[in-house]
Amino acid sequence: MSVLNTTDIMKLIPNRYPILFIDKVDKLVPGKFIEATKNVTINENYFQGHFPGNPVMPGVLIIEAMAQVASILILKSPKYKGMTAYMGSIKNAKFRKVVRPGDVLRFDVKMGRQHWNMGLVECKAYVGDKRACEAELSFIVPAAKK
Repeated sequence: MSVLNTTDIMKLIPNRYPILFIDKVDKLVPGKFIEATKNVTINENYFQGHFPGNPVMPGVLIIEAMAQVASILILKSPKYKGMTAYMGSIKNAKFRKVVRPGDVLRFDVKMGRQHWNMGLVECKAYVGDKRACEAELSFIVPAAKK
């Protein structure tokens, strides 16, 4: 059973089809940890042009999916409720396994240091028990407009 379904996710982050890459959130400890999943299907529009005949999920979209999971973690923190989180930087990104249609990506994201409206998250993506990608992302949450 999921903690957040797609409808719940769309209430938190502004992403919509075709750029919403999270299907559900399985575990969530606000401000600390989140686990989410994405079912990778051949129906994804990027497979039409990315390596035709050899469908591979683009690495940049795996990073985007990790950023979306991180945004959910950040925005479920009471301190940032109702705000928007933006990616500030990507560090130490490594791609370790090709992701193909039929795979289920599981994302584990941990909150790192935070300072006022900025912070770091440690992100990992897995297919089964194999790590597919990892990166450290920074985020910025601008002050709400008055």
